[in-house]
Amino acid sequence: MGAHPPTTTDGRTTGDPGADRSPEGLQAGLKNRHLSMIAIGGVIGAGLFVGSGAGIAAAGPGILLSYALTGLLVVLVMRMLGEMAAASPTSGSFSTYADRALGRWAGFTIGWLYWFFWSVVLAVEATAAAAILTNWVPAVPQWAWALLVMIVLTGTNLISVGSFGEFEFWFAGIKVAAIVIFIVAGALAVFGLPPGDEAVGLSNLTGHGGFLPHGPGAILSGMLLVVFSFMGSEIVTLAASESPNPVQAVRKATNSVIWRIAIFYLGSIAVIVSLLPWDDKGVEKSPYVAVLQSLDIPYAGTVMDVVVLTAVLSCLNSGLYTASRMAFSLGERGDAPKSFTRVNKGGVPAVSIWASVAFGFIATIFSYTSKDTIFQFLLNSSGAVALFVWLVICFSQLRMRRTIERDTPERLTVRMWLYPYLTYATIALILFVVGYMFYNPEGRQQMIMSVAVGALVLVVGLVRDRVRRGRTTAAGEDTGTDTGTGTGTGVEDARTDDLTRS
Repeated sequence: MGAHPPTTTDGRTTGDPGADRSPEGLQAGLKNRHLSMIAIGGVIGAGLFVGSGAGIAAAGPGILLSYALTGLLVVLVMRMLGEMAAASPTSGSFSTYADRALGRWAGFTIGWLYWFFWSVVLAVEATAAAAILTNWVPAVPQWAWALLVMIVLTGTNLISVGSFGEFEFWFAGIKVAAIVIFIVAGALAVFGLPPGDEAVGLSNLTGHGGFLPHGPGAILSGMLLVVFSFMGSEIVTLAASESPNPVQAVRKATNSVIWRIAIFYLGSIAVIVSLLPWDDKGVEKSPYVAVLQSLDIPYAGTVMDVVVLTAVLSCLNSGLYTASRMAFSLGERGDAPKSFTRVNKGGVPAVSIWASVAFGFIATIFSYTSKDTIFQFLLNSSGAVALFVWLVICFSQLRMRRTIERDTPERLTVRMWLYPYLTYATIALILFVVGYMFYNPEGRQQMIMSVAVGALVLVVGLVRDRVRRGRTTAAGEDTGTDTGTGTGTGVEDARTDDLTRS
């Protein structure tokens, strides 16, 4: 027998025409710099710039604890996801792992809910971008701007994954640069630098009612307002499968998530609540603009509009990519139309992209025609998907860790800390947040609608799984073939074997 050809770390053969494609047939066109900036910028969403004011108003300076607790939750979940993704990179990420570890129903349910979430996000971000652009050029109607933004970013996603990566590289770069400059300038002002400026100090953290002006319970209320701004950290684990070295990309992104959250979220929010009183009306309306104005930065509002527009376009770009790759993965597993797996000449799943864009367009239309009814339902029913995703990641990691340790321990290059105890603690914390949302009047409607939609998708998934099992069993009986090994069908055994494949 001849010598085996050299392979890449994820099993791809070097020097092979197919080496530039992922195991699923997608183009491996994302460069290391693309993935690095996607990982860094993925945690900086428009919600940080726009939604942080509501959190500060709800919890005062104590919002820092809300961000710290939520950030800790994200770090733990990302560590679990990184463990699975490093062992088996795939475009379906946690949905694929849920399919393998928990059952077809789990992968089906969380995959479609995640697709639904990001498809709704497309409408939200397109509308937000259009609002900013209309302020600059009022002669163009807002719906036209929304349409234009969607068309442009759809085009970039259809050309190639490298095109998506390049746009995201520059979008994320602008966000990162803006946050770093903001933190440095704000910190200098807090401590009275350069000399001659009056130091603000840390008095605003304890003044105006104290660090927790609304009591300790406000920390949880703040968590409900900020938890969803962290959605997007997991995108890099989907994108890694379309890079030359997915294992290294996942490992790097997982290890850096702690400092990314600490700097961009905690750092910038600490500057805001230290430099200005938390109950300042400007802080509640637009905290970053208020800080820039306090520093006498000219055209502060316009500067932040540019930054927010960049963040919105970045989120829309990433949302379209993420929704399409999840649809592609669902198609590959037989949980979506097979056409979703068709790849165009650029190596991207064109049908999946168009399907996601179509839903996004419809939702955008509803944002103008039925804002308080249908569109509000879409927002509420997708609002808690982040918590569902995190729970599924936790339960999948509990199952997959044992399988990986038994069958392919050499692939366990990223390990969850203090397994399984921290995994159980993370599950408990997420369930606590879910319970508090049911208790809290502001979060109750969102959670009820999200659970209702999730239950509907779950029922569909269970029915599909039962039908699939019945067909498999019938096929085995017709051919006289044993479809299982005592514990399940041949499909289940194949899925279990797939746990160890990259």
